[in-house]
Order: sequence, then structure tokens, then C-alpha cells
Amino acid sequence: MHKASPIRLILKKNCSMIRHQQDMSSCETLIRPIESSIKEKLEVALKPLHCEVINESYMHNVPKNSETHFKVVVVAETFDKQPLIKRHRMINQLLQAELQGSVHALSIIAKTPEQWEASNKTVAASPACRGGFGK
Repeated sequence: MHKASPIRLILKKNCSMIRHQQDMSSCETLIRPIESSIKEKLEVALKPLHCEVINESYMHNVPKNSETHFKVVVVAETFDKQPLIKRHRMINQLLQAELQGSVHALSIIAKTPEQWEASNKTVAASPACRGGFGK
């Protein structure tokens, strides 16, 4: 009987880890510094009830493991009585450094707790990339 080797996790400040299953006995850990930075900034500033940072770079014509295209889903009481444009501006301002750096695209879903409940805590899937593949 084959004994699976233990999974090693590397912990670094401001880095999230994505574990990609290669096979039943091994696991690769990927450090995602930009994804981690985005999540940390949103959580510290907005104190969200729900926060997802989704790296959608794989859907685009970029090198493997890139951090260039993101969707953020943020549910916070801070957004109560704030128009959608102001919510987006708040998030864009928080992530100014990332947007001026390597982040090429940022999709923002910014909801109040009531809106989140009304949506059954779901968001629509992002559409397929319409460019970058010679189209």
C-alpha cells in the first residue's frame, strides 16, 4: 500500500496559498502575494462579513500562475446607504497600488448584507475572455 506524503505548507506574511492537487500523493503550494495583498487590504479597511478574491488570470492569455485579472466579492455593512459607484471607488482606492502595478483587470461585486442575502449569497460566473487569443 502506498503511503501519501504529508503536505508541506509554507507560511509567509501577506501571501495566500493555493494548493494544486497534482496527484493523489503530492501537492504543490503556490504563493499568491498580490491576491493575498488584495484580500488583506479589503479585510482590514472594510471589515467585511464576506470577502472573496478570485484570481481569474487563468481565463486569459497570460502565463500560468499569473496574478493579473481578479474578481472581488465584498459584503460589508460599510456599503449601507452608499451608491454602487462609491463602493467601487472605495475598493479601487484601497487597491490603487495593485492596479498601478501588475493587475490588469478588476471586477468588483460590492454588496450590503441585505443584498447578499437577497442574492442567495451567489454571484454570476465571469464571461469567457473575448480577447487576447487572436480573436
